[in-house]
Amino acid sequence: MMQIKPILAAMRHHRAGTVLIALQIALTLAIVCNALFIIQQRMAHLSEPTGIDEANLFVIRNQWAGKSSVQQTDAQIQADLVAMRQLPAVRDASPSNSYPLRGGGWDNFITLTPEQVKPTTDGSVYLGDEHTIDTLGVKLVAGRNFRAEEVGRIGLRQDVFPPVVIVTRALADRLYPDGSALGKPLYAMSPAPSTIIGIVDLLQRQGVSTWDTTYAYQSLLWPMRAAVPQGVFYIVRAKPGQLAAAMREVPKALYAQNRMRIIDPKVGDLSFAQVRERAYDSDRGMAILMGIISVVLLAITAAGIVGLTSFWVGQRRKQIGIRRALGATRHDIVSYFLTENLLIGCIGVVIGTLLAIGINLWMVTQFEMARLSLGYVVIGVIVLLLLGQASVLTPAMRASRVSPVEATRSV
Repeated sequence: MMQIKPILAAMRHHRAGTVLIALQIALTLAIVCNALFIIQQRMAHLSEPTGIDEANLFVIRNQWAGKSSVQQTDAQIQADLVAMRQLPAVRDASPSNSYPLRGGGWDNFITLTPEQVKPTTDGSVYLGDEHTIDTLGVKLVAGRNFRAEEVGRIGLRQDVFPPVVIVTRALADRLYPDGSALGKPLYAMSPAPSTIIGIVDLLQRQGVSTWDTTYAYQSLLWPMRAAVPQGVFYIVRAKPGQLAAAMREVPKALYAQNRMRIIDPKVGDLSFAQVRERAYDSDRGMAILMGIISVVLLAITAAGIVGLTSFWVGQRRKQIGIRRALGATRHDIVSYFLTENLLIGCIGVVIGTLLAIGINLWMVTQFEMARLSLGYVVIGVIVLLLLGQASVLTPAMRASRVSPVEATRSV
């Protein structure tokens, strides 16, 4: 069994190479641990539920051509809704200002009293009508739905605030942690209160921020139709298995109602599978990029270990030959290089662990990321040490084949 003392002496003799490999291992560990943590966050983000019936939903962005009053626009929206709801492939349809995963959207600060200066929280506002809950497929867990007579309209530059609202369970619990939100008031940047008449289970916000998921499901429904020149989103829920048919028939029905409209080609006729794909493009791209960076760094580190060990084997051929002449077996030579590399690797992973935690703490303060789980560090340490041992094995085996006759040759 090779002794640690001569190995440490050899490492001191090759100090520059030892330091370089240790630092390379440390930097790789720090970056790979945080990269894998980011990948895990992004992949988990991709699969977050919206709370809606995504499999049967699609969205139409309808814009108006020509000028019309708020009353005329609202009448046309209601006529469109009747036409869509009568189609055989359509289960229900609803107008809205936005939809989950769209990005951006309308958020309001929310207080519990009109004189409150600092908001209690904020929520993502969705406009809709008495059909919105059924259209989205969200689950009403308490209270009731809107009634038709409670649904109003809102135009440009109109400060209209609904007397009643429906909120998500997450928002209800944030406002009233004791579970008494139903029937209680909230103020969404309004002088008059809105009474919570219903609570739905899940309804994801319009934005898809990765860094802070605290507010991800804090949403509220307002019983209003947006009768504005910019147009409206029609959210359509198809009957099971009839999504393709509904997506073909709805635009035809709308144009039959009034051809003075523009269906946006970019967001004109999107299934929710497409909406989700677009919403998480950046997350998917980031995960792929972090994966490539991790693989490249691991490959570079492995190549560095192989290269440096091969160089050391070339320099130590006479020393190895002497050891072989004195009775060292091929196993002893292999063990020597594996032990030497393990010691360097241990130094590297200790430094890398501190560096990984430091980088994560910086990202926590700068980007509101979650704290790095120590499990990623432990896995990273194991992977780097095993990679180092695997990388040094080939040059170590080559060293073990050095003949004792090398001891008699000059170098």
